[in-house]
Amino acid sequence: MALLWSDLIGTVSGYLRLGLGTGVRLANSSGALSVRNAVGNADAAITASQVNVSGDVLVLNSDAAGSGADRTFTIQRAVSGMGAAVTLTLPVDDGSPNQVLTTDGSGVLSWTSSSSTASSKTVDTTTIAFGDASPVSAFTLPANAVVDEVEIIVDTPFVGTAPTMTVGITGSAPAKYHGTTDNDLTAAAGTSFTTHPSIEAAVTTEAIAVAIGGTDLTVGSVRVLVTYSVPA
Repeated sequence: MALLWSDLIGTVSGYLRLGLGTGVRLANSSGALSVRNAVGNADAAITASQVNVSGDVLVLNSDAAGSGADRTFTIQRAVSGMGAAVTLTLPVDDGSPNQVLTTDGSGVLSWTSSSSTASSKTVDTTTIAFGDASPVSAFTLPANAVVDEVEIIVDTPFVGTAPTMTVGITGSAPAKYHGTTDNDLTAAAGTSFTTHPSIEAAVTTEAIAVAIGGTDLTVGSVRVLVTYSVPA
């Protein structure tokens, strides 16, 4: 049946309905085109062979409340630095657990198994001098990391009564990785003391701190080198 302009009478004041009765409605939503269904005024689906977006952003769940788990998800084009058009072709399936997306250099993405989750050895260095508040926060040990070695290097011998040093976790295990009997802070400059803790990896992160003890300290400086890795 041919559509007559008279069939549209009464639809243009707030919206334009395509098709009588159950047809979708095109409406103005604060200057943006809104496609609504005929019942309940809910957003309707759009089917097209290709969607062209002139802007740089796609926003999913655009009507999100912005609280709890109901939030928007934005996909955005790089706004600078592009030298050519980019096309990404998605994989043919969901992939397997722990696989990662890789590209062939031409934008064709595929799932591949990561070669290893192990990290190379990392060395954190903290310099401690007399007068520093004890304990001194050094760094945060990653989850599942193993401390392979702790080295204390005396740069300037400590002077005072019974200077001591420990390396571990503040409060719960201050000497977990290096104890007071593992070093002598009064040793000559250039002397180093090394321990290999051989302790199982901590499941969670650990805040590593260095504690200094003793009284009447007037001089002294050491470097604390903690070597750790995250095994696969």
